[in-house]
Amino acid sequence: MIGGNESCTAGPIPMSYLTCLTYILGEWTGVEHIEDYLSYAVYLLWVLFPLAVVFLLPGVLIILLYISILLLHIYKRKNELKEAYSNDFWDGGKQMLATLWDGHGRIWHGYELHGAENIPEGPGLIVFYHGATPADYIYFVARLLIQKKRSCLVVADHFVFKLPGFKILLNVHGVMHGPKEECVSALKNGCLLAIAPGGVREALFSDEMYTIIWGNRKGFAQVAIDAKVPIIPMFTQNVREGIRTLGGIKILRTLYEHTRLPLVPLYGGFPVKLRTFIGEPIPYEPNVTAEELTEKTKAAVQGLIEKHQKIPGNIFRALMERFQTQKKDD
Repeated sequence: MIGGNESCTAGPIPMSYLTCLTYILGEWTGVEHIEDYLSYAVYLLWVLFPLAVVFLLPGVLIILLYISILLLHIYKRKNELKEAYSNDFWDGGKQMLATLWDGHGRIWHGYELHGAENIPEGPGLIVFYHGATPADYIYFVARLLIQKKRSCLVVADHFVFKLPGFKILLNVHGVMHGPKEECVSALKNGCLLAIAPGGVREALFSDEMYTIIWGNRKGFAQVAIDAKVPIIPMFTQNVREGIRTLGGIKILRTLYEHTRLPLVPLYGGFPVKLRTFIGEPIPYEPNVTAEELTEKTKAAVQGLIEKHQKIPGNIFRALMERFQTQKKDD
């Protein structure tokens, strides 16, 4: 057995481990001067490693989502015999996932929630700006459940319901397709409901300028009018610095408009500071039109962006804010 500081030999010439390995590899492949190719490969690995990391980090969110699904399945199997004796079978499961996601938000982003007192005791429609991923909304829901013991339903894009294994997660957390009648019914039953009018288009194709991309969508406003509930604007600071997209590439925008599938690559996963701000509610007015309420809501969300977000967004600045000890005032 060769000791740690010994060398191996090829014929009469002593060689170090690395040289020995290179020699053996060259003999095996028959490639001359293989050490030059290996040096080039190591150089490429060194250059491309940071790039690979920023594209792989967003996968952590996917892993956490599937961990959440696994935990729900475990919880279901463990407690299915108690279902007949419980008012809400999933209460414990929701608390478990809230703890998981709130812990991730605190550790990775120093997540803060401001303005929770603006959420009414009764029903309300939360309207928020959509980042590249809904991670900030998940952190908000987790903190809301832990602090206020309240759940919040949400309207999601149709493709979410086609993701493998997601059915149990979507059902437990009240994720809806979003027909107007179903939304109105949920609000009339006293629920909180959240929606991002910009949806996937805003998630993928907005940028560090935090441009609101709602198009002509005003269905959410009609839902609030029909249900006679207030609208609560919401925005998360630095949400586009945590994870960004390649949505500025025109061919990807064209591809999305033709397929309606989110095929735009994401990158980042940076531990930037995230703060969610809840604005003052826009009260129900019986004589307001959907168009007028849409404009009011858009102005309220834009106001939160202008007040709490430095534009253009900057990843380095957002990283520095993560390590500031002083909390931001509401």
